[in-house]
Amino acid sequence: MYSLIYITTSGEDESEKIAKKLLEEKLAACANIIPNIKSLYWWDGEIEEDTESILILKTRSNYLDTIIKRVKDIHSYEVPCVLEIPIKNGSEEYLKWLEESLKG
Repeated sequence: MYSLIYITTSGEDESEKIAKKLLEEKLAACANIIPNIKSLYWWDGEIEEDTESILILKTRSNYLDTIIKRVKDIHSYEVPCVLEIPIKNGSEEYLKWLEESLKG
């Protein structure tokens, strides 16, 4: 029913830009930004090393496809990381707040 959406970005500014857009569109109830992480990954057959930011959204699971599309529209990466982590359970009060925050 609800999910965390894990997104890596080029930095804090890009995370904030994406978060604000998705919050304005009521596609997310909350966004958390971890401003600075070190990432190592395969790209074009070589190991790359970058500094990135993590954006975590709290949302309804059925919004995933729309969120992926919107992130692709906004994101600077050719292949942005957008992963769903299902929320199996949580505090009743928080999940109620989450639901009410997504009503538009």
